[in-house]
Amino acid sequence: MRPSWQDYFMQITDVVATRSTCLRRKVGAVIVRDNRILASGYNGPPRGLRHCDETGCLRDKLNIPSGERHELCRGLHAEQNVIIQAAMHGINIQGGTFYITHQPCILCAKMIVNAGIKKVVYRGKYPDALALEIFEEAGVELVCLDG
Repeated sequence: MRPSWQDYFMQITDVVATRSTCLRRKVGAVIVRDNRILASGYNGPPRGLRHCDETGCLRDKLNIPSGERHELCRGLHAEQNVIIQAAMHGINIQGGTFYITHQPCILCAKMIVNAGIKKVVYRGKYPDALALEIFEEAGVELVCLDG
C-alpha cells in the first residue's frame, strides 16, 4: 500500500533531520505546497560556523531546560533554516504546509505565521504552550501526529 502524502513528507523530515549536528535534538522540516517540496532544513549553526558536535552544547553546559532561553544556542532551528533557504532562493512559501519532526517553539511559530503558512504537521511534542496559542490565534491549522 502506498503511504499518504502526509506520511511521505514526514518520512522526508526524518531524513532531513539526520543532517543536524545538534547534540540535544535533531529536527528536520520541509515546506510543501501542492504536494511539492519547496524547501527543507534542519537545526544547526549559521553557514560556515563550527557545529555543536565540535564546540559542545552551551545549553547543556549551563543546564538550560528544553523550551527555555532559545537565545543561548549557536544553532538555528530547522523551521528558521527552511524559511531562510526559501528566501535566499526566491521561493514563495505563502499558503504552504510545514512538516516538522517536532512541535515548533514560540520563536518559530511567530515566523511561520508571518510567512503565511496555513498548516503545520508535526510529531514530537515540545514544552511551549505559547507557541500553540499563537498558532490558534493566527488560524494556522495544527496537526499533531502523536495524538
